[in-house]
Amino acid sequence: MYIKLPYKTVCSILLFAITIFNYNWSSAQTNKGTITGSVITGNNKPAENVSVAVKGTAYGTKTNEEGKFKLKIHAGSYTLVFTHVGAKSQELPVTVKADELTQIPEVTISITGSTLQQVTINGNKTNKFSTKRSTDAAKIPLDNLENSQVYSTISKDLITDQLDFSEDDALKNAPGLQQMWNATGRGGDGGSYYNSRGFILQSQLRNGLAGNITNTVDAANIESIEVLKGPSATLFGSAFTSYGGLINRITKKPYDTVGGAVTYSAGNYHLNRVSADVNTPLDAQKSLLFRVNTAFDYQGSFLENGYNRNFVVDPSLLYKVNSRLSISLDAEISSGSNTANTIYFFPYGATMASLGINNAKQLDANYRSTYSDGSLSQHSRNDNYYAEVNYKISDNWTSKTNFSSTNSFSNGYDPYFYVIKKDSVSRNDQSTKNSKDGFIEVQENINGDFKIGGLRNRFVGGLDYVRQNSNQYFFGSSFDEVSTQQSAASYDNFNSGSLGAIYANGAPGFTYPIIFKSNTYSSYVADVLNITDRLIASAAIRFDHFNNEGSYSPTTQLTTGAYNQNAFSPKFGLVYQLVKNQVSLFSNYQNGFTNEQGVDYAGKPFKPEQANQIEVGVKFDLFNGRLSSTLSYYDIKVNDIIRPYDALHSIQNGSQTSKGFEAEIIANPFNGFNIVSGFAYNASKYVNTTADVDGLRPGTAASPYSANLWLSYRLPATVLKGLGLGFGGNYASDNEVVNSHTLGTFTLPQYVVFNASAFYDFTKFRVAVKMNNIGDEKYWIGYSTFNPQQLRSVVGSVTYRF
Repeated sequence: MYIKLPYKTVCSILLFAITIFNYNWSSAQTNKGTITGSVITGNNKPAENVSVAVKGTAYGTKTNEEGKFKLKIHAGSYTLVFTHVGAKSQELPVTVKADELTQIPEVTISITGSTLQQVTINGNKTNKFSTKRSTDAAKIPLDNLENSQVYSTISKDLITDQLDFSEDDALKNAPGLQQMWNATGRGGDGGSYYNSRGFILQSQLRNGLAGNITNTVDAANIESIEVLKGPSATLFGSAFTSYGGLINRITKKPYDTVGGAVTYSAGNYHLNRVSADVNTPLDAQKSLLFRVNTAFDYQGSFLENGYNRNFVVDPSLLYKVNSRLSISLDAEISSGSNTANTIYFFPYGATMASLGINNAKQLDANYRSTYSDGSLSQHSRNDNYYAEVNYKISDNWTSKTNFSSTNSFSNGYDPYFYVIKKDSVSRNDQSTKNSKDGFIEVQENINGDFKIGGLRNRFVGGLDYVRQNSNQYFFGSSFDEVSTQQSAASYDNFNSGSLGAIYANGAPGFTYPIIFKSNTYSSYVADVLNITDRLIASAAIRFDHFNNEGSYSPTTQLTTGAYNQNAFSPKFGLVYQLVKNQVSLFSNYQNGFTNEQGVDYAGKPFKPEQANQIEVGVKFDLFNGRLSSTLSYYDIKVNDIIRPYDALHSIQNGSQTSKGFEAEIIANPFNGFNIVSGFAYNASKYVNTTADVDGLRPGTAASPYSANLWLSYRLPATVLKGLGLGFGGNYASDNEVVNSHTLGTFTLPQYVVFNASAFYDFTKFRVAVKMNNIGDEKYWIGYSTFNPQQLRSVVGSVTYRF
């Protein structure tokens, strides 16, 4: 039996019920406030899966992979309790007001070493190769979705997964970044050279400060690497950046428990490597923390003669004076010796037609030849020291004072070769004699997070002083011309004894001193403004005063060419989160500059060369963090390039354009399976420079197309816990390293190189093996030059954690 109600009566009852429900729901929500915060570990990393409970209630939540949490609760005073396996629980009082957001101070928990190891080998972390936040990329802590600049982060997890021992290997995961030169070890400029967005750059920043290394950068002390794209002088200056961006390595920091690891690795080409990471608190209060990373590495060469021996030790000391003040002292010390890779140059003014060659594959030579006996080596050394003082002025304001001193040294031979014909080369040397190059940098940053008129501002203001003291001395001579068809033994007369005799019996064929001192005084401000919770605007500007004290000539014993120059560098950005915390549309205007010396044909002093970029794109963080991606289109124009005016004078009105598209996808489609991939296209050309190259792609601009891929799969624990496999590689299209109307074109052919790895993670041990260049591909890199790259290699490693 049922009672039939009139239609109007039913509607009236439903409407009344909905009204009452909405009133009750609205009232409940009105009486609630929101608590947000973040939790970090003792080594300043996000603490994931920490339980956050409201004492005496049923309310609670857990931190996400970024260490963040959000909790809604009725207005009132409560105590938050933070717990995690292997950590001592912590309590924090908090007062919640209705309809307001309460941001608690950052909470630090101490997790034991054994628990940290379990986290390290956890293969089920969501999108473990993705880094969603940076404190360095904008000098302001920002989520990637809030930052209008494009950057890629290569994490320690990815470096470990790929069994990478050097920064060079790790940087193959950055979209659009191509290595152009291997490290030579020469003091001052001996680090590897790369190309980004059509412009050359080196890895010269460490934790945002001067950190030049003149040999291959060892990965032992790298926590992550950030590759910022586009002109970046506004916040980082012009000395350590290029129009294509910058490379900033983030180092490992001390934490408050005992822990570490020791690894032994071996492989073909006589590879032997031992590395260690040791961390310990030095007092019972755990306020004085010490960590040291060190490695010894010896590697032979795929070439007929060659080796690279290097030792690094990177100690770090952190003193937590109190809850407001901390002081850290770091050092980065390396020493090594090496023989140079075989690098081919082209004689000045020689056409490709006269050489009878226009492609690296046409060189009629042994791919592995060094044209010497292997004794032409050099010694390099770096002694870098750093200090940082962090002071919490208030809950909204902090101060960071930094000091860095980098000192590079090299001494020894550096052979190179000119292509004379497709079957002959000239043998030459450019040695360094006790060459030294040093930078001192002092930087002060004041950061604030505050509201004006209800709008959130995140601010940084900084002062920066950089002094360079270059005392580099290059010299060398041509040795002879030889056929590329001879046996390896017939080249043995090109050795340290024969070159030493030439230099002992007379002046070298040429000398090239680079002796000068310069000072750069800078100030900058930047602000990120939340116009709404989805619309974010940013603006920054830098003022630079550059003082070159002049270059010293050992021949004349005179210092000449001193000059001063000022430059402004602005930066703007706009971000709109189409879907909050998931999809961001962004655009930016970025600037870079290069100081220029001299006067034009009319006697007018040159001004700084300028590069301006406009970029638009979209960033994604979808499916609960399983898909992170950035797609962007950029347009860079370089103005005020100095070019010839007549036979004796120059004019400053040349330009160069660089346009392109970049894509990066970091994904975790299902548990245990991770993807890192990238694609880049670049179109660069000279405009109004010299008739010989106008309208052509620069020979320094790298391959127009490039791609990278890495697939990693860790088997489910139900199958075999800790076992994983990796596979991937890199692609680069044809690279025209000589591109001229009169000289012709010389091309380095496209290549695809595949690599694979396998690993087995136990709680205390990790065993891994990797094969690089599986297909034994012969390929070359270079800019205005070319040099062969390593053939197939195999390496294995065993790690013990404690």
